[in-house]
Order: sequence, then C-alpha cells, then structure tokens
Amino acid sequence: MNASPDSIDLSTQRALSDWLPGRLAAENPSILVIGDVMLDGWWSGSIERLCREAPAPVVDIQTRESVPGGAANTAMNLAALGAKVAVAGIIGTDDAGEDLRGQLAAAGIDVRHLHTHPDMVTTTKIRISSGGQVMLRLDDSAGTVPAEALAALAASVRAAVERQDAVLVCDYGTGVVAGPVRAALAGTLGNWTGEGRPLVVVDAHDPRPWAALQPDLVTPNAQETARLLDRRLPEGQGRVDAVGGAAADLLASTGARAVVVTLDRDGTVLLTPDGVRHRTWARPAAEKQASGAGDTFVAALTLARAAGLPLTASLDLAQSAADVVVHQPGTSVCSTAQLSRYLEAFADTALSEEELERQLELHRAQGQRIVLTNGCFDVLHSGHTRYLNQAKQLGDILVVALNSDDSVRRLKGSGRPINTMADRAAVVAALSCVDYVTVFDTPTAAPLIRLLRPEVYAKGGDYTPEMLAETPAVEEYGGRVAILDYVAERSTTAVVNRIRDGQGAATAP
Repeated sequence: MNASPDSIDLSTQRALSDWLPGRLAAENPSILVIGDVMLDGWWSGSIERLCREAPAPVVDIQTRESVPGGAANTAMNLAALGAKVAVAGIIGTDDAGEDLRGQLAAAGIDVRHLHTHPDMVTTTKIRISSGGQVMLRLDDSAGTVPAEALAALAASVRAAVERQDAVLVCDYGTGVVAGPVRAALAGTLGNWTGEGRPLVVVDAHDPRPWAALQPDLVTPNAQETARLLDRRLPEGQGRVDAVGGAAADLLASTGARAVVVTLDRDGTVLLTPDGVRHRTWARPAAEKQASGAGDTFVAALTLARAAGLPLTASLDLAQSAADVVVHQPGTSVCSTAQLSRYLEAFADTALSEEELERQLELHRAQGQRIVLTNGCFDVLHSGHTRYLNQAKQLGDILVVALNSDDSVRRLKGSGRPINTMADRAAVVAALSCVDYVTVFDTPTAAPLIRLLRPEVYAKGGDYTPEMLAETPAVEEYGGRVAILDYVAERSTTAVVNRIRDGQGAATAP
C-alpha cells in the first residue's frame, strides 16, 4: 500500500505490506516468555557403513551446532522481530545451561529471571542427521524439577510480569511452570483488575490448567486439540470443519478469549466467542530438518498483538513468519528483515492470463479444484479477508482477478483506485488464502472465466447469480456460481470516506 508506515494506526491495519514488520519492531513491545527453555543440538555427518554390533548406520559427525530451543527459541524469535524480551525459566549449572544462557544474553534477552539449580538438568534435544535426513534424536532432561528451583521461579513471577506488554507461557510439560509457578502466574494475572493487564498468550501441550489466567489467546496444535476434545480429528478440510464446529467447547475448556488452532500444513484456524472464524493457509516446504515453526508462529502472533495489530492481520503475519522458517534447516528464527523480504516478494506477482492458464493446468492434472473471484480490492478490509477465506474453502486453488487501474476508474470514478494495481496485487497475494493473482481490463470477468474455466466462480453476497454478467460464461462449461457472505457495514467506500472526511475513528477488534 502507498501509505507511509508512520501514518498508519496499527489497530486499523488489516493487510500485510513489506514495511509492516519494521513498523511493528519500532513499537518495541516488552514481552516476557516464561516456560520450558531448552538447548537444541544439530549434529550432521556422513553415513558410509553399518556398525558391527547391530544393523545400524554409523554417522561420522562433521558439524555440531547448538541453538536455543523450546521457550528459548520463542524468545529468540521475538528478539529477532524487534521485541524487548525477558525470559523466565529453570536451567542447570551444566555446560548446556551455560551455553543457553550465553546465547540468550548475546541476543539482547533479559535473563535475570532464568534461574539455575545444581540438581537441574538443562533440557537438550540433539538431532543427528545425514544427507538432510534426521536419523535420530537424543533427549536429555530432568526427571523431576527441584522444589527449591520451582519456589525461586514462583517468587520472581510478580517482578518478571511487571511493566510487560505481553506474557507468553510456553508449557511443554517438563514441570518447570507447573505447581507453584502456575499458581503464582494465576494469582498475578488471573486476578488483575483495571487497566494495564498485559496480553496473555498460552502455548501449552494442555491449555486447560491455564484457564485461571483467562488468557487472551491459546495456541493448541492438532494433536493437543484432539486431546482437548477427547476425539480423533479427520484430515484435510474435515479437520478444519471439526475444529470450527467445536469452537464453544475449546473456548470453554481453555478459558481463553480466542483460540488459534495450528494445523501444520493446513495452516491455522481462529475461533472467538462472537463467531469470528479466520483461516490461514501454510506454504509448506519439504525441508526435512526444519524445526520450531510453531515457536516462530506464536512469537510473531504475540508481537503483532502486543503492538496493536488486529487479530486476523496478526494471524496472517504469524503464518508468513512460520512460512519463512520452514524453508530454513534446523531450529531457526525469523527476523524483521527476513519477514519484510518475504512480504516484498509478493510485489508485482500478478500473472499474465497465459501463464496463469498454464499453472492451472498443472493443478487440474493433480485433481485440484479451481476457485476464481474478482474485484477491485482497493483498500483491503476485514470484509475482504473474510470473503476471500470463504472463497478458498470452496476448492483447492484460489485465483483473484483484479480490475486494472483504468477499469477501477471506469467503475468507481476518477478518485479511485487509492492504491495502484501493483500495490493491490502485492497485498492480495500476501494473504495466505490466495494462490494466484491476475489482472483484467474488460468490462466483466467473463472473457477470463471462459479462458480459465474455474470449477467455482465466487462473488460477495450483495449479488445473486442472476445479477452477475459472468453467470452465463460459467454455466456454458458447467461451472458453479457461489454467492458468499456480504458484510454490509464493511466497505471500501466507508473506509475511504473515513480517511478523507474524518467520519469517525475505527475501533480495533
């Protein structure tokens, strides 16, 4: 979008632009990460023989790398994205603990609340790989966390939470944040009255014990969600539908204001008490050594919300950050610069009709259904993103055809578009639900429809099929016209009028 980052109220920003990560970093929110800090080891080498004792490969180790993992990786991601980070947890006085503390401190993270105990074993996870394939993982952790260490961490909770914009709990079940630590957090955050309560995000294997915190967000994955619901989830779209249908149960059991279910290759689903349901789609990679994308996701989500970005836009930003790290080997972090470059890559991404036709032929050869929609998409707002999310769920591949600048002027008048075609294409393409963007200049999208022959043509609910000039073109080859929800109070014209005429400030969700 053309607007200067400094002129944007983040609470109204609903589209992803390459300048947005820098603007969020400039907010520099203070965030406490408390939970199970770990050290990840990545050892790699070559395999040329089997050992004599057993039919097992011998890995001749050539490289060794150690990086913060678990809650420590989440803290590293937050620091790389521009937050002012403090970490609270328990480590041992062993070599792994010293290494972990040193790496966190070197990244500018406050480690004053990272407690040590001589009887504590710093949790380590060493992955041994060869040729890009992880062959074995060695886990080393304390069987029982020393009571004295738990008491010391619990006693420091109030001081650690003070003056934080957000508190992120990372509970992976090692016992570090159980018992007295959880009680201290519940006593501090659950009973918070008045203004100034920090954003509370819980990323836990079991979020139910944290309901007393009344978290703003919980982020269970598919397996954790299945345990919460006490039933097995289906695969693919069926899994998404099952999660959406269980929104009330998930919200009630976690005590959260919103639940974000992460589904790996299927992206994420947002569930809220007022019925808001937002979906993101992952752009997965085949990297066999990638790890920690969930840590990156929750870090970016927490940063964006703490800085004031709306929840749905925060979700899209977090998905983009996770997409960055899945293309990197090992336990990786996503920095502000990397996220900006990723979003910038969507600029000028509109395909020609001929190139798009070739791409869609490849998808059809794989049995995938094509959904096409079209519009100006000048100033993107929540009505647009809801509509595009719904359109994506009608098939496998979503194509958005944008009116050219001249076409927008013919439709809307000389004062439009607010944003150029290149800017509009970049913003729409950055949405995780959108697979391809193209541009058309004809009075209707009918010629493009006849060329691409999408299985589904989708439009907003302020139309009926009979009203659409494109309907005959769709029906010629047996396609289907789908009319989606129309959110009357959300319109580009209303947004433009508010900007131009000062017709009242918008309120963030």
